[in-house]
Amino acid sequence: MKRILLVEDELEIAELERDYLEINEMEVTIERNGARGLELALQDEFDLIILDIMLPDMSGFDICREIRAKKEMPILLVSARKEDIDKIRGLGLGADDYITKPFSPSELVARVKAHLARYERLAKNNIASQNEILQVHDLTLDLDGRKVFVADQEIIFTTKEFDLLVFLAKRPNRVWNKEQLFEQIWGMQAAGDVSTVVVHIRKIREKLESHGDFSESIETIWGAGYRFNL
Repeated sequence: MKRILLVEDELEIAELERDYLEINEMEVTIERNGARGLELALQDEFDLIILDIMLPDMSGFDICREIRAKKEMPILLVSARKEDIDKIRGLGLGADDYITKPFSPSELVARVKAHLARYERLAKNNIASQNEILQVHDLTLDLDGRKVFVADQEIIFTTKEFDLLVFLAKRPNRVWNKEQLFEQIWGMQAAGDVSTVVVHIRKIREKLESHGDFSESIETIWGAGYRFNL
């Protein structure tokens, strides 16, 4: 049974979400206090976290940042705020999805299942891999250890940043549009916002370019998508 941490200060909403998740055979812990939710997330072992942004004592953005710095599991941000800047900020902090209220409980369950399945496939792939190393000029990708190095200096990538970089690096000189990349990396066709691809590409570029001349490694092909150049 998958363990879900639900950080939501509105009890009625939290209980409704919990009921739908429990019907789908998930164990749900509700925490209405942001600081306590952060403490639970870091101390206990959960398979996924649903995190409201607008908490009375602590911003959900700050909680997401703290969790992602220390742990890798799916984080779904929930908010009534619909502005693109909030979505971009949340995804940039390492969240896996951003769900805008109001939404149907069945949509939440679908997204939770999709993210859990993707992380499960990722874990199986890690076990199956045998210290595979992908070398592209000064860039080294340790596929088994899920580490990125430039000239022997490690760069920290989030799970999806790493997956996206590896996917592109393994398939160089081909153009992929946002929808294709979203489906390949997030494993969903309609259960999310493809703008997350843009955010993750930008973060990957920033991290690589801060350690060397990678300005042309991931090229934007306007109107078409992205290409990893060798």
